[in-house]
Amino acid sequence: MNFEVKENLANGVSTLTLATHRSTTTRLLTVVSLVLLLSTATSLLAQNLNWEGQTGAFVTPFAYTSSSPGSGFGHPALSFHYLNAGDVIGNEFQASITAGFLKRFEIGYTRSFNAAGDNATLSPLFEGGFNIFHGKANLLPENAWKNNYLPAISAGFVVRSEVRHVGGVLNNADTTNGDAYLVATKTITQVPKLPIVLNLGGKATDAAVLGIAGNAAAWQGRLFGAAGFVLPGPVKSKLVVGSEFAQEPHHIQGLPGATLPTTLTYFVRVLPNPERPINVDFGVAQAAGRVLPNADVQARAQFALGISYRL
Repeated sequence: MNFEVKENLANGVSTLTLATHRSTTTRLLTVVSLVLLLSTATSLLAQNLNWEGQTGAFVTPFAYTSSSPGSGFGHPALSFHYLNAGDVIGNEFQASITAGFLKRFEIGYTRSFNAAGDNATLSPLFEGGFNIFHGKANLLPENAWKNNYLPAISAGFVVRSEVRHVGGVLNNADTTNGDAYLVATKTITQVPKLPIVLNLGGKATDAAVLGIAGNAAAWQGRLFGAAGFVLPGPVKSKLVVGSEFAQEPHHIQGLPGATLPTTLTYFVRVLPNPERPINVDFGVAQAAGRVLPNADVQARAQFALGISYRL
């Protein structure tokens, strides 16, 4: 800062005083801008429902929870997701409702539907839908105790019931599988006008590709994560460009020798108007391909769509 003072004897006002006021105003505007950027990033990435109805990215949960007051429940959020999973698995649909409560918890329900593919041998393994129940508790709020380096940390669970995919079809029985996870999420605002959200978690699971491929052969510990950044879009909209990964259990129950790769997604989240509680996701999912030498489920580079709306 230039501390040279030039007194104006006519009006008794110094250039230093004016410069100081301008500097204070600039700092105040900078702080306000960072707060707004943080708020926008958190709203865009934290309030959208993922594939299974959790607050998260496209297929992975965040440590943030659905908005709610300190006492009672918040307004519920509704979502619809679609995945063109290829000619073998067919078209997958998800309808979800999720609500936050007591500012640090969320709970929700999702119903999964399947429109069968046209492969006479493999498509029957993926027919039918199932139930998904989920919950999450925020253990540590983001920036706790005024430490802006601390992420939000949450624990959660997922229970899927009436799953009759792959092993369930082969054994002619409904199955149940689930996840128990711990996740940390942090919004970074050090890069001017480019908020970045990083997410990393671990889970114990016995589900194969979120239940779409039925049950895993055994419970396993798996990692998941996501990263995204916020960009200005046309007509006051905001865009979130991101990617995520979810490690899968190695083997599928009922299909000895079958192996699963890590699931990847690439997505763009659109908030048409920050004042309206609606988000739209467009994505590409990289799920299972050739799981056996003679079995290719063709679920690679598949289009996905998600829409979330808060009542």
